[in-house]
Amino acid sequence: MIMKRFLFISIILSVLISACNQQEKSNGNIYSTAPEGAIVLFDGRDFSQWTNCDGGEVRWKIADGIMEVVPDSTYACKRIQGIMTKQLFNDFQLHVEFLLPESENTNSGVYIQRRYEVQINDEYNAENSPGMGGSIYRQKIPDVNVSKPKGEWQTYDIIFRAARFDPADPAKKVENARITVLHNNVVIHNNVIITTKTGVGDPEGPEPGPIMLQDHLAPVKFRNIWVIPNVPAKTLPEVKK
Repeated sequence: MIMKRFLFISIILSVLISACNQQEKSNGNIYSTAPEGAIVLFDGRDFSQWTNCDGGEVRWKIADGIMEVVPDSTYACKRIQGIMTKQLFNDFQLHVEFLLPESENTNSGVYIQRRYEVQINDEYNAENSPGMGGSIYRQKIPDVNVSKPKGEWQTYDIIFRAARFDPADPAKKVENARITVLHNNVVIHNNVIITTKTGVGDPEGPEPGPIMLQDHLAPVKFRNIWVIPNVPAKTLPEVKK
């Protein structure tokens, strides 16, 4: 019953997302409007909702309402480089817009709870591979490749249901995480089970986690990011200086 309800909600949200994305603003920087109740994670002005992966200040740049990865070749953070939200999330709906650079390296990703990666990469007219853009990294390729060429804005709309753990035994997982992903308004993963963390993601657990944008040494650009938590979000503790 729970799975059927989640699938129904995923379909309804897909329709709502598609309708929302038709509301294009005239300034050329924002192509969908965050609905009422959403937490706006990036509106083109600042990094107030974000922190660096080590808990320090974000070192990426903002120009013309767009954030851009400033590659960190020192690999200062453990496991995953990039920026992450100050708030921590369980179940949610996320909207992200991204643009791939006109370079050979176009690698990035959206890490959910810092555990599960939805890959970002150039796959325009490319053959399928386990780590391709749109994939749940090395667990499932997208049902269809709807990638656009480099230099064109693209969207991910992600509906996520966190893994469930036994309250009496927090180490015991009783239900896998599930995810639905729309890429450029097309469903590429529909209520898919995620069996475990992906790649170098953090181990699974009952705790909520941040949303993370990966720095894989490519100057990928992002804009218009918002999230709707289905349960109240928590906030990362401040880093003591």
